[in-house]
Amino acid sequence: MLFQMDVAGGPPEEVFGQYWTDQQAPPDLRSFAEDLVRGVARERIFLDNVVAGSAENWRIERMAVVDRNVLRMAVYEMLFDAEVPPVVAIDEAIEVARKFGSEESGAFINGILDAIRKRIERGEIAPKRDGR
Repeated sequence: MLFQMDVAGGPPEEVFGQYWTDQQAPPDLRSFAEDLVRGVARERIFLDNVVAGSAENWRIERMAVVDRNVLRMAVYEMLFDAEVPPVVAIDEAIEVARKFGSEESGAFINGILDAIRKRIERGEIAPKRDGR
């Protein structure tokens, strides 16, 4: 859904309608996915700034579409979802990147997210874990 929004544009609700016509998911998983997509869409500028601050020599718009959306999703979870420990968000992001990205995506994602995790631990970036 994030990939589709990034490439074709459109609000989350429009993308949900298109996505769920071809996909099956239990209601709780569907709700989780939609909440995550809404959150990433709402905080996209902030998330992109966080990523850009940790991605040496990479502009967000030059990153592969899959990679930048995996990064946005993971950073959103790290900063906005108290139920997901940062290391879990990183591990999940690496797996998604390996499955849907390029051969180098896993290492690329790991490097940037680990740098962001360290910035969070040093207090340079404050979690905003007050809910979705």
